[in-house]
This record gives sequence, C-alpha cells and structure tokens, in this order.
Amino acid sequence: MNHQPNLKDKWCASLRYGAVMAVFVMVFQFISAPVMASQSQSFEAWRAELRTEALSKGISDNVFDAAFSGVQPIERVIELDRRQPEFTMTLETYLSKVVSGTRVKKARQKLAEHKQILAEVSEKFGVQPRFIVALWGIETNFGQHTGGFSVIAALATLAYDGRRSAYFRGELLNALQIIQEGHITAAAMKGSWAGAMGQSQFMPSSFLNYAFDYDQDGKRDIWSTRKDVFASIANYLSSVGWRDDITWGREVSVPDTLQGKALSDKKTVKRLSDWQKLGVRRADGGVLPKRDLNARLVVPDRGKGRAFLAYANYDNILKWNRSNFFAIAVGNLADQIDEFE
Repeated sequence: MNHQPNLKDKWCASLRYGAVMAVFVMVFQFISAPVMASQSQSFEAWRAELRTEALSKGISDNVFDAAFSGVQPIERVIELDRRQPEFTMTLETYLSKVVSGTRVKKARQKLAEHKQILAEVSEKFGVQPRFIVALWGIETNFGQHTGGFSVIAALATLAYDGRRSAYFRGELLNALQIIQEGHITAAAMKGSWAGAMGQSQFMPSSFLNYAFDYDQDGKRDIWSTRKDVFASIANYLSSVGWRDDITWGREVSVPDTLQGKALSDKKTVKRLSDWQKLGVRRADGGVLPKRDLNARLVVPDRGKGRAFLAYANYDNILKWNRSNFFAIAVGNLADQIDEFE
C-alpha cells in the first residue's frame, strides 16, 4: 500500500529515525563492547599476561614462545563466532544431510575396514563399534574434515575477543599443556575455528580428560592414528556411563491421546511396558521390546513430527553434543551400520 506522508508524518518519521539510529548506535556499541574492551589492551600486552600465567602453570617458555610465534587474532574466527545462525532446520532435513546414503555406505565400509581394531577397542571400553564409527563419521566424515585453523591462534583469538574469554583462555592453556606433553606440535595442532581438534573433534579439555594412547607410542594422537581416534571416542563414552548392553533408543509411533503436552515434555521417564500401555508402538506398528528399560519420549521438532523413545545411551550422546538432532543422527547412523555389523 502506498502512503505519501504529510508534514506531521515526516516529522514523526524523523523522530523515529533518530530514535532508531540511537538504538542502533547503542546496540553496535554493546555488540562491539567486548572487542573494544579487550582491544583497549593490545594483543601483545594480553599475550604477555597470558605468558606469565602459562609459565606459572608449568608451561615452559620455549613451548609458549614457539606456539605463539607469529600468532595474531584471526578476523575470520570472530566472524564465524558472531554469526552462528539460529537453528531452524527440521529433523528430516538435518538427517538427510548428516545421515545421507553416501555416509551410510561409507560407514559400513569403514566398519569392515577397521573391524579388528574396532572389536579390540569395543572389548576394552564396552562401546559397540557402530557407535564409534557413527560419531567419527558425523564429526569429521571419517577423518576427512578436521578443520584447518591453527588451534592456538583460534583459541587465542576467542580468548582475547572478550565474549567468552574465560572459557577459551582455559582451553588455550589446555592446548599448551597438550603441546608441552609432546602429543603434537603447535604447527600441526589444527582444528575448527572454535578449537575442536582432530578426527574426534575434542576440545583441549576433553583431550586431556579422554584422549587415549592406544598404540602406546607415548602420544595421544587423535589427528592421524586411527587406533587412538577410536579408543579416544570409546573412552569418552565409557567415562560418561555408556552401556554396551543396550542401544540408544528407537523411533516410535505415538497415539493421538499423547499428542500435545506429552510430546513436548522430554523429561518424563517411564518403563517400556508403561509406554506400551499408553499406546506407544514401534515405528512400524509393532509392540515395544519386552525388556523393561527406562525411556523418555523425545519429539525434537518442537513437539511435532517424528517421535523417539530415548534410553540411557541417548543421554550419553547428549553429553558429547547437547543437541537432540545430533544425538538422533548418531543413533540413526549407528542403526543403519548395525544391519551389517
């Protein structure tokens, strides 16, 4: 609809424009505040303070100086951190991308290719091979996409930026500890823009807690040693309570009587026999398993669409990544691998 403003309209519009511009300036200052605050201290001065802290924690001056040689804040890292989009993808679209037919085929090939070592790792840590392969495949496409950023430079950028400086400063110090222990050099320590590293995409803190030197060469190598990669993934899951006697959950059909509030409540835990009495069935209409496991109903698309009964291992996957879509994708891929395990 066209509208030609009169003088009063123009005056009001001018006031509105001024108000909008004032708000814009305030918002811009607010958004920029962390950067401006941190940049009131030069990167060199910030690095000098970090060096003092690192040395006090046992990092050698040689390790620190070599790791920070030529390091400057990376503008691209800040851009990626600031523009993380709101997640609006549906589960169906997400699964079509993350659990594609190509990935399923490749996962089965990898399971067969590494069958012996996966069996050994599974026996040691109590984690089914298909879940190790599924996490490996979804995180880095079986080690193909591990990230090309210098982990030290990326973490230094985020720690200096100021928005989540305490968290990333801690991860940066952890990364220096990893180098200090001789697991990898600073130059070879590559990862995502947020500092997730290697074929398992561990943050440095997760590396220190869960990375495993399976081949016993003195290095926990999640970048290029498959044995260490598989063992590290399995060690993480085992450490958070993984059970190898159950799966992750299953897709189910839900009766109309459970629509609405029941579908949006992801916290209610019931035994499978109780869900059966409420009319919940397997996705193909069959009865639920006779084993009376605890499960909760998860409908990730805001209470609409596909529904799942999630077991304890589903929650263990969420400890890896707090996304229902991610956890369902891991379970879905593992199920499709399982047909050939």
